[in-house]
Amino acid sequence: MISVDSIKQRAQELADTFINIRRHLHQHPELSYQEFETVKFVQRQLELLGIQNSISKAETGLVAIIEGKNPDKKTIALRADMDALPIQEENNVSYRSKKEGIMHACGHDVHTACVLGAAKLLVDLKDEWEGTVKLIFQPGEEKNPGGASLMIADGVLSNPAPAQIFGQHVMPFIPTGKVGFRQGKYMASADEVYLTVKGVSGHAALPDRTVDPIVIASHIITALQQVVSRKADPRKPTVLTFGSIHGGHAQNVIPSEVKISGTFRALDEKWRFEAHQHIKDMAEGIAKGMGGSCSVNIDVGYPYLNNDESTTFRAQKAAEIYLGEENVQELDLWMGAEDFAYYSHEIPACFYRLGTGNAEKDTERGVHTPLFNVDEDAIAIGMGLMAWLAINELTHSES
Repeated sequence: MISVDSIKQRAQELADTFINIRRHLHQHPELSYQEFETVKFVQRQLELLGIQNSISKAETGLVAIIEGKNPDKKTIALRADMDALPIQEENNVSYRSKKEGIMHACGHDVHTACVLGAAKLLVDLKDEWEGTVKLIFQPGEEKNPGGASLMIADGVLSNPAPAQIFGQHVMPFIPTGKVGFRQGKYMASADEVYLTVKGVSGHAALPDRTVDPIVIASHIITALQQVVSRKADPRKPTVLTFGSIHGGHAQNVIPSEVKISGTFRALDEKWRFEAHQHIKDMAEGIAKGMGGSCSVNIDVGYPYLNNDESTTFRAQKAAEIYLGEENVQELDLWMGAEDFAYYSHEIPACFYRLGTGNAEKDTERGVHTPLFNVDEDAIAIGMGLMAWLAINELTHSES
C-alpha cells in the first residue's frame, strides 16, 4: 500500500531537480504551436526517467505511457501545457526569460515540470500500483483553436483510452500549500469578436458629407452591452468586453473605417451561439440604420470547462488526505477560459488549482503579466499531488 507520507517525502527529495527543470523551461519559452525545442527537452527528460515510448502528437505535442501492474485494468491521463506568451518579462531573477518579448507568464513551465515530477514518482512506484498513466504534453493552450483540440483530433484520447483526465493550473491568488477544486461547470467558453465598421470619410468640419464610422462604432459598443444586460438569462454568467478600437489618424479627418475587437464569455453552449447571432444582428442593423455597414467575424474558441462531479469529488477527497482538509478549498466560477475544456467534453475530467501565492516572495501577481512568478515550493506539492491523484483514481473500481 502506497502511503501519502512516502510520496510527500520522495517529492520533497526530488524538488530541486524539478525546480531546475521549471527554470530551464522558464528561460527558454516558446510561443503557441512553436514549442519545437520545448517538446524535445520534455522528451529527453522522459527518456532520463526510463520512459522510452513517447509519441509525437499535433506536431509540437507529446504523449507517453507509464504502465504499472496489470496495465489493462484502467488508464487515466495527466495533462500539461507547454506554450508561453508574447510578454516581455520584468522579473529580476536568475532564470529570467532569455527570449525577448516571450515569457512563461501563465505557469505552463510549472505545469510541465509537475507532470514530469509526477511521472518520476509513478515510475519509481510502478510495482506498487495497477493500471496505466498516460502523460499528455500539449502545445498551444494560449491560442485558438487550442492545442487540446488538435491533440484530440490526433488521437490522444485513444490507444489506450483514458477513463479520466486531470489537469493542474497555478493560481497566484491561492496561498502556496493550498489547492482548489470545483465540481461541475467551472470556466467559461471564450470567443473572439471582430467588428469592422465602414462609413464615408471626409473633413471633420463637414460631417454632413460623411458617414462617420466612429459615431456608428460608439453606438454599436454601447448597444451590444444589452446582449449581457437584456438578452442573457441573469442566471447564466456572461461577459462581453471590447478591448480594442482603432480608427482614424487625425483630429480633423473623419475616417472611412473603424475596427473593434473583444471577447465573449459564457457558461452555456446553447446561449453562447444564440448570443453570437444577437451580436451580429445588432451590429449590422445599427450600422445600416446609420448609413454605414458593419462586418462581424466571431472566431469560436474554447467551450466551457466542466469538471465531472464524481471524478472531482474523489480528487478533492484525495487532496484532503494528501494536504489536509484545511488546505483544500472550494473554487468560485471563473470567467477565464482554458482549452482543457475540450477534454472535459470528451471524457470525465478534473481541472484544479495549485496555490502559488506568497506575499513574502512577491508571487501574488496575476497571470499574463510581466511580473508574474510562482513560489517554487509549490512544485513539490504539485508533482506529489498529481501522482497521488493518479494512484487514487486507478484504485477506484469504475472504469
